Amino acid sequence: MNKLKDIYGFTEKIFERLVSLATSILGNSITFILALCLVLFWWANNLFTTRDVHQIIGDIIFGTTFLSLFIIQKSFNRFSGSINLKINELVSSHEPANNSVINAEEKTEREITELSKEYAELAEQVKGLEEENDKN
Repeated sequence: MNKLKDIYGFTEKIFERLVSLATSILGNSITFILALCLVLFWWANNLFTTRDVHQIIGDIIFGTTFLSLFIIQKSFNRFSGSINLKINELVSSHEPANNSVINAEEKTEREITELSKEYAELAEQVKGLEEENDKN
């Protein structure tokens, strides 16, 4: 059972690294430019073939959707990075704050789950204290 957990943990770390790498690559401006060149090449290559209007419209929609993936990922990376910076600043500037949540985006899913459980327990304790204070 312990060996199975080790294998799962190793697999999870590899997957998280791959996801992080894919997110970085897909959100990169150079990747978008390469994708745009690929779509333009595809359209130019199929420009002189005899096809019906439905195929042409389908190619345009496919190309636009394909390029949208890169635009959305770039936008999400920027938004996520700015939110993380703001949260890190708030946590680091607040004296009694728990600094273990700084750079939470770099933690593994397991570490985030453990932190979430700790904060859920803390919320329950605070809720219990508030209910006791309301009774008094």
